[in-house]
Amino acid sequence: MPPRLLIIWRLAFSDIRRRKSETALLLLALVTATTTLTLGLVLHGVTTSPYQRTRAATRGPDVVVSYSGRSAAQAALALIDISGVNGHSGPYPVAYATLRARGRVVPVQVEGRGQAPAPVDQPDLTQGSWARPGGVVLERAFADALGLSAGASVTLDGRPFAVDGIAVTSAVPAYPQVCFLLTCNDPAPAQYGTSDMGMVWTTKAVAESLATGAAPLSYVLNLKLQDPAAANAFAAAHGRGSLAGDLVSWQQISAADAELVLAEQQVLTPGSWLAGLLALASVTVLAGGRMAAQGRRAGLIKAVGGTPGLVALVLMAENLVLAAAGAAAGLAAGWLTAPLLSNPGGGLAGGPGAPSVTLATVGLVCGTALGIAFISTLVPAVQAARRSTVAGLTDAARPPRRGSVMIALSAWLPVPLLFGLRLIARRPRRAVLGAATVLITVTGIVAILTYHATLGAHIGGWSSGLTDPVTARVSQVLLVLSVALVLLAAVNAIVITWSTVLDARRPAALARSLGASPRQVSAGLSAAQVIPSIPAALLAIPLGVGLFAAVGNGVAPAFPAPAWLVLIVVGTMAAVAMLTAVPARIGARRPAAEVLRREA
Repeated sequence: MPPRLLIIWRLAFSDIRRRKSETALLLLALVTATTTLTLGLVLHGVTTSPYQRTRAATRGPDVVVSYSGRSAAQAALALIDISGVNGHSGPYPVAYATLRARGRVVPVQVEGRGQAPAPVDQPDLTQGSWARPGGVVLERAFADALGLSAGASVTLDGRPFAVDGIAVTSAVPAYPQVCFLLTCNDPAPAQYGTSDMGMVWTTKAVAESLATGAAPLSYVLNLKLQDPAAANAFAAAHGRGSLAGDLVSWQQISAADAELVLAEQQVLTPGSWLAGLLALASVTVLAGGRMAAQGRRAGLIKAVGGTPGLVALVLMAENLVLAAAGAAAGLAAGWLTAPLLSNPGGGLAGGPGAPSVTLATVGLVCGTALGIAFISTLVPAVQAARRSTVAGLTDAARPPRRGSVMIALSAWLPVPLLFGLRLIARRPRRAVLGAATVLITVTGIVAILTYHATLGAHIGGWSSGLTDPVTARVSQVLLVLSVALVLLAAVNAIVITWSTVLDARRPAALARSLGASPRQVSAGLSAAQVIPSIPAALLAIPLGVGLFAAVGNGVAPAFPAPAWLVLIVVGTMAAVAMLTAVPARIGARRPAAEVLRREA
């Protein structure tokens, strides 16, 4: 290693070891941000493997045709003889009924099957046996939502049936997406809603007996193509515009089955950037505080012959090394956590396993972490390097900025507010960082509240009372994301206050020597963080609603309840005051005479 690099490495590493608490806080911020970003990147496409395994196990169709009516039946059956179709099963009768089990009432699609295995689309049993007369087989995600297993009892339109088995299929999206693609409500009456319709297989005789004049039978035909990759083009060419009814390709079904993970990715992607912005604020404050505390160290390096460039490189190398370590830890944590989030649910066979981390993902995550460290460290490092050697060795306090307007406005204020406003005027950039932390955090929380308000307004409660797996999983991810944002914001608030305490040692000592009590000084230190947080929290409300509107796939956002918004603003102020109180009290307890003597 060249001598210059060796010197930079030794000086940077020795400072990292000396400042263990600051190093831990910086790593926490970086690891949280890079883990969230990694999850948002690696979840793309992770359900492909479970769907393909299910498709292979069930001899899945390439195209599913759903139709009703005599003329549509003729057109649908004509598809069997089209060039490129080399296999089929069905048509199978499909009825619509009301299933009752364990006190729940759920609309279901009942498909009639024979006892012989189908050459195309034979659902794969995970429990029990195939449906016998008087029995039914439930789709696994639907059975999980109901809490049923093989051997349970259900009723269809009041008729009792035994649950002979539980199965998965690749011909229909898993619950609650059964009617997401096929217009299975076309022949059904209004009482059979499709938002939470389940999938049931039974014998043909039972399915045909469930049909009524208001809800006649429809039919499903499964096709196998010579070129499965051409399924989308085949469905588009022979679909809705013809008499063949609805044609759905296996690629569309795979995308619908991936909805669970795609919804998580849609949440994690903007969440990762919010976490990244908070990490940027954390590193900026930590870097600024470390540079302020390293003025004498920079002077010593220059006194023994170090150039300003060497000083800047030494100070920047510390945070760049920590950024590289944080990126590596974030990549590992995201890679290990992704399988927990990418489980496609009970509708598919098998699990996705650990996702592949591509070079593009590694480059983006590492580039983001290093960019955060570089941007936040560059300005304070250059300032420290440009400072004179004598000023660095004496490490004298920086003279405060005195503005006539600020003095006139603060002259009649109580001591805590007076002290807090003067600290804000002394370090406006630090006040802006504190306000930005609150702005980003509250924006994310308001966006989460907007999601729940919109979910209640647009979807409402299902009559069955069953839980939607997609919304349940998204709610879990949002909870984890909100905890991460609050954790980063708490770290920022503590770090900003502690940096302010260190930087305001002389002003605080002077204030106490002029009659201010330690409690008033600590209240002023807290006020320096709370005052900028008030407009930030208020501005975050429209930004949070706007963030949801930007990533909500065109869904009109519903405004959260005013009581929740008031609680967020008031709670944010209380949280900032509580988080800043401890470091402020510790800093205010130091004897004023000791501080002034040291400064002298």
